Amino acid sequence: MHRVGAPDPTAWGLHGSIHRLCPHIKCLMHVHSDYATVLASLADSTLLPIDQNTAMFFNRIVYDEQFGGLAFEEEGKRCAGMFGDPTKYVMVMGNHGVLVAGRTVAETFNRLYYFERAAGTYIRALQTGKPLRVLSDEIAEKTAVELENYPGQAERHMAEIKAILEEEGSNYSD
Repeated sequence: MHRVGAPDPTAWGLHGSIHRLCPHIKCLMHVHSDYATVLASLADSTLLPIDQNTAMFFNRIVYDEQFGGLAFEEEGKRCAGMFGDPTKYVMVMGNHGVLVAGRTVAETFNRLYYFERAAGTYIRALQTGKPLRVLSDEIAEKTAVELENYPGQAERHMAEIKAILEEEGSNYSD
């Protein structure tokens, strides 16, 4: 931590603690994206299943309502304690952002991508002020399971992103 190129102390505190304490998590991504952060800033950050993308996360989110400041090691340990259930792979970090877990980079990125889309749909639906048409628990769970088991979705999504980057001349793989 005291050498050139050392990781950011908050990244080390959050990611390092979760990887040490939650062996079922192989990949972890954290962002302060617009819609996920707006959702995390609401008094009730619950993401209701109102469409296919929001249903993807039904019963798979941990809601952290105790923002504890920057994610140094103690905060990382606290967050890790909330990720004990391997069926919960998204943490809406109250007043902070979102943390997404997975078994592979492709799976984790796919979840992160669709979570931001889901949060965007949900926030825009709330902005209308009209009543939401919320899916039944049965249909929301069915949809979440179907998307989890959709063959090769995450890998194909990642392959398409790589193809676009390569076509644009990106050096992402260097």
